[in-house]
Amino acid sequence: MTINRIDAEMLSKMFLAGAKNIEAKKEWINELNVFPVPDGDTGTNMSLTIMAAAREVSTLNNPSMAELAKAISSGSLRGARGNSGVILSQLFRGFTKVIKEYDEIDKFTITNAFSKAVETAYKAVMKPKEGTILTVAKGMADKCVEIVDEVEDLEEFIRQVIEHGDYILSQTPEMLPVLKQAGVVDSGGQGLMQVLKGGFDAFLGKEVDLSIQGSNHFVINKSSATVEETADIKFGYCTEFIVMLNKEYTMDTEHEFKEFLGSIGDSLVVVSDEDIVKVHVHTNDPGLAIQKGLTYGSLTSMKIDNMREEHHERLIKDAEKLAKIQAQEMEKTPKKEVGFIAVSIGQGINEIFQELGVDYLIEGGQTMNPSTEDMLNAIDKVNADNIFILPNNKNIILAANQAKELIEDKNIIVIPTKTVPQGITAVINYVLDKSVEDNEKSMLEEIARVKTGQVTYAVRDTNIDGKEIKENDIMGIGDHSILTVGRAVEKVTKDMLKELVDDESELISIYYGEDISEDIANKLAEEITNEYKNCEVEIHFGGQPIYYYIVSVE
Repeated sequence: MTINRIDAEMLSKMFLAGAKNIEAKKEWINELNVFPVPDGDTGTNMSLTIMAAAREVSTLNNPSMAELAKAISSGSLRGARGNSGVILSQLFRGFTKVIKEYDEIDKFTITNAFSKAVETAYKAVMKPKEGTILTVAKGMADKCVEIVDEVEDLEEFIRQVIEHGDYILSQTPEMLPVLKQAGVVDSGGQGLMQVLKGGFDAFLGKEVDLSIQGSNHFVINKSSATVEETADIKFGYCTEFIVMLNKEYTMDTEHEFKEFLGSIGDSLVVVSDEDIVKVHVHTNDPGLAIQKGLTYGSLTSMKIDNMREEHHERLIKDAEKLAKIQAQEMEKTPKKEVGFIAVSIGQGINEIFQELGVDYLIEGGQTMNPSTEDMLNAIDKVNADNIFILPNNKNIILAANQAKELIEDKNIIVIPTKTVPQGITAVINYVLDKSVEDNEKSMLEEIARVKTGQVTYAVRDTNIDGKEIKENDIMGIGDHSILTVGRAVEKVTKDMLKELVDDESELISIYYGEDISEDIANKLAEEITNEYKNCEVEIHFGGQPIYYYIVSVE
């Protein structure tokens, strides 16, 4: 039987099938990342992004196209992680802007939606680069336009568009030399193709598991932890739900809601977005939290975990520590004019940012990209009119900018720091007496002067930047390329510095990671001090994973 129109029920199945397909293949997509450093997280980021939307879609019962479009757009927007995840969320955002106006979609609607998706995604990227997920999406949008008047059957229409997407994907190594050197196609483009292929399987009626973990309306988890392990937990039930608002919900209303939840528990997170409110609280009486939520609207995605029965002793102690920290963060602080949020990883680097006056730290970085919602939660915690965000990783900047667009009651300034040293430099150069605009300008100027090098290991064999690299080789990676390759960490670090230091350099800062002892780090610093007598050399414990050393030269 020929199907030439897709209703909301079918599109919901297709979306969930696409999400499940990329989730199943995320590790394969991770391995396509061209740089042989441990940031192979494209598949993970895209999977986490689409699964955030899939969980919202799976809670809908017989949705309209408009309800489905909102769940896809809102869920992916707030769950977006990394550049690939943010771009995927923008593709969904553009696509759903078109389809939400219809009860059913046909090849003409799909063509318009594809074009809007590509337009929206390209606008989200400051400097779009061809040979990426954007190119693959644009190729399919162009194919839709090319064949929309020629191909009548919707199945054949979708098949040809996907086949053309595969062809464009196969050409990405010709557009980006770095892909060709590594012998791979673009990982983001491959991720997009797996989403569409999973959806097409559902359209064809193939058997697909559409169950989404965490989508049950009401779940209580149990396990066999002992009384001794759980005796010190103050609030035993981790309670989560979404309120579908049916009345006016103002900032005063949200403040009242938070105060009530804070009076019955801790570890509180309340995030509102248009007509929904997402709630997380640890409490001894989940019923009270649920009853309060019902006063604002209907509830969905309810989940209650018995933490006393769920965790072993070590995890319980970690949860208790986190709860105390979160409780402190929730205490009312006087509003100030300017606040700072920084993405950080590693005990030592965390302490440096805190000493410099950063208000809130988001745990993240390489292979641990925070989501847009993580950014929104952090912004909510900082009681300031103007908030500077320091992403400190090139793969987190888009998520920070996306969070900025969702905030209306605070002025968010994203300083596009790509490394931790750039973030530290930005904070150091903040001047209290200057305006926000002048500080932004001076920060941008100062971070441009910072040259960063990072020492890590290769996860596979490849050839990049004209260098033959073997698995487990040590690499010194600069801001724009791999500078040195070798087998010994300290030698690679010193060779890397030779590429970074010039006659105008004055300061070398070294941050050693969790795998480097203090004695070894101090010995390296002493050798560098003796070699670069015109530079001041600083050594700090960073405690960062993955990177043995992070160095900056100014």
